[in-house]
Amino acid sequence: MKFVKLPHCVYYCDYHIAITTKYRHQWLNEGIFAYLKIKLIEIRKHYPQIDFKEVNFDKDQSDHIHLLISIPPTVSVGSIVRIIKSNTSRELKQKFPFFKTLYFGTDGIWSDGYFVSTVGVNEQTIRNYIILQGQEDSGQALLDLSEKPRA
Repeated sequence: MKFVKLPHCVYYCDYHIAITTKYRHQWLNEGIFAYLKIKLIEIRKHYPQIDFKEVNFDKDQSDHIHLLISIPPTVSVGSIVRIIKSNTSRELKQKFPFFKTLYFGTDGIWSDGYFVSTVGVNEQTIRNYIILQGQEDSGQALLDLSEKPRA
């Protein structure tokens, strides 16, 4: 666990965020995901307070991404999700023309909603869940939460 120090605060605000494709279309694959990761790095250049710790997608379902992300307490989770969705949507539609026909008449490629949970002190469980997407049973209900929190 790493605390972030700013001039007027010290924080550890890590979130597990899942973003679903619009209409649950299954278009995520290794190539699109590699380009998506490049775009996330570019977002970080403009918003250095955002720290993407892990990013992955479920190879079996290919209709959502998972992020382990550190967000400062001065910025809302919703505004960061909006930044991620709008920037990646625009860039992916420019790079991959099939999005224009798949999502004809709409600007976005991501669903309106998202999932978010705080990570707390048990980051490794969430990190393993994201890393092992598509390799083990999906769903956080099966995560081993029996670990005792570190002080």
